[in-house]
Amino acid sequence: MPLTVTTDSGRPFRLTERIGGGAEGEVYAVDDGRALVAKLVPDPPDPDAYRRRLAGLVRQRREPRTVRLLAGSPPRVAWPLVAVHVRHPGGRRIDGYVMPDMRAAFAPFPRLLSPAAVAGGASAVGTGPTWVTALAAARSLAELLAGLHAEGYVVGDLKPENLWADGSGLVGLADVDSWQFTDGAEVFPGRMRSPGYTAPERFGSGAAPPDRASDAFALAVLVHQLLMAGLHPYAGHPGDGTDFRSLDDNVQNGRCRLTDRGSVVLPRSVPPADLLPRRLTALFRAAFGGERPEAAVWAAELTAAAAPERLAVCARNARHVHTVERPWCPWCDQAARGADSYPAGGAAGRT
Repeated sequence: MPLTVTTDSGRPFRLTERIGGGAEGEVYAVDDGRALVAKLVPDPPDPDAYRRRLAGLVRQRREPRTVRLLAGSPPRVAWPLVAVHVRHPGGRRIDGYVMPDMRAAFAPFPRLLSPAAVAGGASAVGTGPTWVTALAAARSLAELLAGLHAEGYVVGDLKPENLWADGSGLVGLADVDSWQFTDGAEVFPGRMRSPGYTAPERFGSGAAPPDRASDAFALAVLVHQLLMAGLHPYAGHPGDGTDFRSLDDNVQNGRCRLTDRGSVVLPRSVPPADLLPRRLTALFRAAFGGERPEAAVWAAELTAAAAPERLAVCARNARHVHTVERPWCPWCDQAARGADSYPAGGAAGRT
């Protein structure tokens, strides 16, 4: 059923179908000539603080630091354009905001974490991503996060569900209302945590608040997933024979193939660990060993790794692109073990 929300000044926006939702809110299409959607948050922990948070974000959209982030086309951040609300029978008020519709230029980021599935069917991300696409998306994400950090923002809940990507690997970011930021003298803390993307210091009753270092941990996880065809760096059954409990349990106990090969047991069909360039391997080991490289460092190394002279194309499958540091194709090695993350087909050779 269509729903009308209004700004505090009384301007209406007509919402149509529900197009998504998460732990905090629901996203609806907006009946407007522009590519817009609206997010409504029914039960924020502190409604007054949430309204101030939205007001601060809307106001900061016009500040120089945010204007720099939003420059360019398409917009890469779904920044709140205006705060809205609706009152239900009984007087209950639900707040939210109108933002750009990322679907106008992007597709859901998680598709890039399953390149074989994307290659097998139609997708706005593209029908044939290769490792070049993965490197481009990783670099784009790192550059975007470096820009946010440079302007004083902390994402706090960086995960695939908050990200978008186009066919060339350009990455965008949504759910800005959960970020940690300051507005004048007020600090709006980040609260959200997602399994598999939460830094170890953010677990437990005395958990540290999000900061650039915790964002850097989530970035390293996402870059690993991109370059390893979706494989989480903390995936695997514990090497000591105990039961697998969760990715978060592995994170807290340091079970990671790149930092301790014997700490986890993985299927033979996963991408081989040695497909990574040496300098990227070193960054991952630092990120998961406690000395986390900042986003700008990742961006620089990923740019270097993606240089044409640093890449080779497999003679048997044009979608098997890999670093020149490896003398033979790691994706063929993976295929020989029962899985091919970049299968040949009609999309061969495209990026």
